[in-house]
Amino acid sequence: MASSSDTKVPETASSSSSEGSVKPKIEPIKLPTPEDIAGQDIWNNCAIRSVFSGVMGGGLGLFMGLLLGALDSPLAQDTMTGRQQLVYAAKQMGHRSLSSCKTFAVMGLVFSAAECVVEKARAKHDTTNTAVAGCVTGGSLSARGGPQAACVGCAGFAAFSVMIEKFLDRHD
Repeated sequence: MASSSDTKVPETASSSSSEGSVKPKIEPIKLPTPEDIAGQDIWNNCAIRSVFSGVMGGGLGLFMGLLLGALDSPLAQDTMTGRQQLVYAAKQMGHRSLSSCKTFAVMGLVFSAAECVVEKARAKHDTTNTAVAGCVTGGSLSARGGPQAACVGCAGFAAFSVMIEKFLDRHD
């Protein structure tokens, strides 16, 4: 019985003209392992994906709050001692980081949950899912301001989400 390395590839007109080129070896298709399939099933769960996005959003908000809180300067900077300025800056960083952490966590959780639910309901993976998820997120974050603010938040966040989606070119 001949092995696969003993078989010869017949020469064609294009391969005989360039003697130095060798045809690339065709690799077999690699099937996913049961562990890969289990990991995909876990990640396709909307609750797990949403909680993960909420935690990651909270981490991003915490970092952004610390960064932006450090830039806040006290109003009475001339009358404060160095120690008072340090304490004030630390408190501002703490308040800003906690507030940003909560906002980004809710934003990540709501956006991810809405996008996942819409994607599963429509059975499509396209930009419409992003627009709907952006509208739900923007509307829910600005709902305390009334119906007009919720509508503006919905439209603004949906437009921003679609622009980011087009910029990153995730969907064809």
